[in-house]
Amino acid sequence: VQNKFDEIGFLAAFSGKLADHSLPEKFVPPVFNMRTEGSFYIKGEAEIDAINRQISVLKNDEVYISLKKSFKKLIKIIDEDLAEQRKKMKISKTERKIRKKVLETSLSAEDIKNFSKKLEQESYNDQFFYRELQEYYTLKTHKIQSELDVFEQKINALKKERKEKSITLQQQLFSNYTFLNQQKEPKSLLDIFNFPTVKPPAGSGECAAPKLLQYALLNDLKPICMAEFWWGISPNSEIRKHKNLYPACQSRCKPILSHMLQGITMDENLLIENLSEHQEIAVIYEDDELIVVNKPAEFLSVPGKEISDSVYTRMKEKYPEATGPLIVHRLDMSTSGILVLTKTKEAHKILQSQFIKRTVKKRYVALLDGKIQEKSGKISLPIRLDLDDRPKQLVDFEFGKKAETFWEIIQIENDKTRVYFYPITGRTHQLRVHAAHKKGLNAPIVGDDLYGKKATRLCLHAEFIEFVHPSTNEKMSFTIAPDF
Repeated sequence: VQNKFDEIGFLAAFSGKLADHSLPEKFVPPVFNMRTEGSFYIKGEAEIDAINRQISVLKNDEVYISLKKSFKKLIKIIDEDLAEQRKKMKISKTERKIRKKVLETSLSAEDIKNFSKKLEQESYNDQFFYRELQEYYTLKTHKIQSELDVFEQKINALKKERKEKSITLQQQLFSNYTFLNQQKEPKSLLDIFNFPTVKPPAGSGECAAPKLLQYALLNDLKPICMAEFWWGISPNSEIRKHKNLYPACQSRCKPILSHMLQGITMDENLLIENLSEHQEIAVIYEDDELIVVNKPAEFLSVPGKEISDSVYTRMKEKYPEATGPLIVHRLDMSTSGILVLTKTKEAHKILQSQFIKRTVKKRYVALLDGKIQEKSGKISLPIRLDLDDRPKQLVDFEFGKKAETFWEIIQIENDKTRVYFYPITGRTHQLRVHAAHKKGLNAPIVGDDLYGKKATRLCLHAEFIEFVHPSTNEKMSFTIAPDF
């Protein structure tokens, strides 16, 4: 930052709060200190804590616990008894059918009629007994349930009160988190996240970037540049490396910073810069049905939200007579290498089926930032989109999609490891996440600006592919060496 005397200095902040809510020296204060003595937040938190204690007392009441156990035990007995009765009824029904069939050959029509009435009465008696048993058990469970309801109604009423107080407290908190821009115009979190179905995500305003800008703007300091880095061990889901630089998050920080940075001169957004504008796509094979190209790094496979230039648009322009979707599979924008396209709808359907059935063989080569000790292995880490920080992916064993990769070392080069990747599945950023995550190889791909350190390019290349030609059934394979 720069002050009014043109002196250059720096500010420091950390994201989140410390467990003891203290503020170490040399760090800027939070945008809003909710824990000042006598604040509405402390008072509201105390009220919610009091409700939590009341709920805990009710849930741990010996009578309530005993009733729950008795009710659970009774339900088990009832279910078993009714199941046994249904089983007996089924056996009786089968026996009646057999008896009727046997006697039909020896009895007169009148006797058969009388015997059928007798069997019907037996069936009716069985059903009547079953209904009576159900009613008996209903009355028995109702007695315990009514005693349980006394406790549960109180618990539910307290939970409802707690929810209402929490919502009110949260709204009050969001109103007090106000952020300035260059013109000193304040906006609360409720104003910033003023969308019909969107409310401020938890922790909004507690990240380092908004804290730094708020302090600078409050104290008439001119922001010159800013960087955020991770300190400490990596979390279990997201990929973070000690001392590596990372951009502000998308869900919480982007809307806030969009307001705070108004009026401040900034560099161009490299994320929407068309880096592929002057690049050419090399066609390495072509026939009446197929096109095989060598996609450059930092080149989209299909048009994006901000950039339309892509392999698809270039090939559509080059082959206007082509039918069908053209693109059979994709490579990440930053990944270079072999990409297969089709000129006809029929060829696309056949090739796509090969990808779906995983009969297509693919091999990638990558340069990893670090030395890998093992020679080869398999990585199984489920992946999903990081909803708070798109387009990044994270590891999630509960909700993530299955993602598997075989790998083997080619050689170690100056503290870096060259490897082959053989993806079994094809998740977004799969190889990048499996390389960088601490439960994967714990070595980001060189040049990975999302999961490692940015360089001239991402050193990941689709080097080899093998598939069956859609019309000739000939096995075809292509290899293109990387330029790194």
